[in-house]
Amino acid sequence: MLLERYLPSPRHIEVQVFGDAQGNVVHLFERDCSVQRRHQKLLEEAPAPGMPAERRRAMGEAAVAAAKAIGYVGAGTVEFIALQDGTFYFMEMNTRLQVEHPVTEMITGLDLVEWQLRVASGEPLPLGQDALAIRGHAIEARLYAEDPQRGFLPSTGRIVHWRMPDESARVRVDAGYRAGDEVSLFYDPMLAKVIAWGEDRERARQELLRALRHCEVAGVTTNAAFLERVVAHDAFANARLDTGLIETHRDILLAPPPAAKARTLVAAALAEFAGLCDAAQASAAASADPYSPWNDVDAWWNGSATHRIAMTFADAHGEHALALAPRGKGRVAIAGDAAVLGRDGGAVDATFERRDGRLVIAVGGQVFDAKVVPEGDIRHVFADGDRARLTWIDPLAHAGEADEHGARLTAPMSGTVVAVLVKAGDRVDPGAPLVVLEAMKMEHTIASPSRGRVVAVNYAVGDRVAEGADLVDVDAQDP
Repeated sequence: MLLERYLPSPRHIEVQVFGDAQGNVVHLFERDCSVQRRHQKLLEEAPAPGMPAERRRAMGEAAVAAAKAIGYVGAGTVEFIALQDGTFYFMEMNTRLQVEHPVTEMITGLDLVEWQLRVASGEPLPLGQDALAIRGHAIEARLYAEDPQRGFLPSTGRIVHWRMPDESARVRVDAGYRAGDEVSLFYDPMLAKVIAWGEDRERARQELLRALRHCEVAGVTTNAAFLERVVAHDAFANARLDTGLIETHRDILLAPPPAAKARTLVAAALAEFAGLCDAAQASAAASADPYSPWNDVDAWWNGSATHRIAMTFADAHGEHALALAPRGKGRVAIAGDAAVLGRDGGAVDATFERRDGRLVIAVGGQVFDAKVVPEGDIRHVFADGDRARLTWIDPLAHAGEADEHGARLTAPMSGTVVAVLVKAGDRVDPGAPLVVLEAMKMEHTIASPSRGRVVAVNYAVGDRVAEGADLVDVDAQDP
């Protein structure tokens, strides 16, 4: 039996150390990595908020002593768990340069990879402890291919749209993906790191919020909106940090996405209209009569002067209907219910122009930039920092029949079957584990939702399955 002291509301604080072959070791200050989910870091910052100089010195000296005790050479991280009163305990040492090293680089102005290469070639450390200083504050957010609304399950697939915030002296982006890349189930789901610097913590936090609002990824689900919620939350803003922050405030941080905003719906409708115009132009160019009025996209309707082009989009909150009336090149009148435009059905004028593959839209006194990425019937909408996943409702499509097989348990993510715990004919109780999937360093157990009999097990250990695959059938009518 292993007994450890229980630490209520602990903080995870680590110290960056560097050693050379000559026996010199320095620390490059600390990082606070308390904001975590599934015991994995999500936000990291340097220096740690509320760190008195005396405690910083004590933690730094402890980290240096640990590295010297083993004759350590190179970059390393000594990790501590700390109480809110500042008492700290050694946890582990990572013998490498870690994911969160950019925040240390941004507050020290140093290139730690360069330091690694110099030390590896036998050179002494470029600077001594007295020459190292902290300048400003930096915060890093990890952008993951995962769905916070589904227990942070990883998301796989092909990236159909990728856009990161512009980099500057205040914003840095370290990314390993681009549009067209495949996010597979074999690697960690981290897509990018977004790092922001400011003269103090609040300025760094605001810079990070602005940068996160301009992270656009479509094709896989990401935690971008969730990161925004955490960074904007009062607990984080006021540095009330501990490793349970997300769980403590889960009702707010993991609340369902709000209904699509008016400008998001307007952007989706105008992008759809622009697509219709493109198709009509191509059709006209290919026809024998390019000037035929049948090639026009307008609201003319025989016998009606008020006909409009109807469009309907749906999100988790229901369907949203809009009606468009073209008013000339780049001008459209848009009408909708109060939920869409904040008016009682009255039309508003909107103008749009295309610029660098995006739409610049003016409506209701607002001008904003938008990108709409189609993926089948799904429309990924990025509108001036807002993001939404809408479904375009085809007015000519017939609704499919409902799935009658309510006992089919499907894969919530793509992955590999690592355990099959039942066989056909077995009786199971509610919550009984049936199959275990593994993907991106994470295991997920599929459990029975009710009492019943296993009718079929459709996959074996070692099989790779896609999201939505029918794993196990349980007959709840045969308890």
